[in-house]
Amino acid sequence: MKPLNFNQKWILVTGASSGLGYEMARQLANQHKANLIITARRADKLDQLKAELEKHAGIQVKTVVADMSVPADVDRLIAESLNGQQLYAAILNAGVTFFGSHLELTEADFERMLQTNVRSVVRISTELVRHFEANKQQGGLMVVSSMAALFPVPYQAIYSGTKGFIMNFINALVLEIKNPNFSLTVYAPGGIATEMTEGEKFNDLKGWLMPVNKAAKEGLYALQHRKYNHIPGLLNRIGSSFMRVMPKRFIVGQLGRTYAKALAKLNTGK
Repeated sequence: MKPLNFNQKWILVTGASSGLGYEMARQLANQHKANLIITARRADKLDQLKAELEKHAGIQVKTVVADMSVPADVDRLIAESLNGQQLYAAILNAGVTFFGSHLELTEADFERMLQTNVRSVVRISTELVRHFEANKQQGGLMVVSSMAALFPVPYQAIYSGTKGFIMNFINALVLEIKNPNFSLTVYAPGGIATEMTEGEKFNDLKGWLMPVNKAAKEGLYALQHRKYNHIPGLLNRIGSSFMRVMPKRFIVGQLGRTYAKALAKLNTGK
């Protein structure tokens, strides 16, 4: 398939009020001149981004205030994305995490993570695939997973599980697609310096976080070039290949010790 051309096309970006989604929206507008449907929970952040991009990039922006943990909001986002403009591509980036002992995770936070990271992705992906299969239009969809899908992270156990689910779901679904002009991509970054990783719990881990502008650029490259799975950063890719030949228990154990040390420092205030 030929690479996607984002110029003057409508692209949906979820989780666009901050972090990776925010940066991908900015790069799509400023560098690719794409029109955007941006969604997040915070209306003020969306309105600020819309004003900035329409003024400086000269593109159109549609905002949809929605919480991906609320099924009714997810359904409304789907309807607004498929009506009023011809959707060309989508980046399902919205996600939440929990860093700490699994036994400290409340049932409410678990349900919110499951709905945001898994159910909303499945629901939106299903309806967009249905749309592009029926219309045989050109386009692409990318879900943002994580290297935690490949090498699960202790103290982020549920998060790792949700990211593994969506990676396997999209990797399998792509082989059911009949529309030769439509592609599905999984983007699996490692740690990124975003709002999600600004808290004190991540202080000892920030040295290996990828700058968000670089992560966004590689993500858009993966979508544009219709990659099956894409891990950003040469060192991440080399490390991933190397880790595949090592015992998984050993790799996960090393990750666990690193995260446990960070948590211990936070808890003792040292």
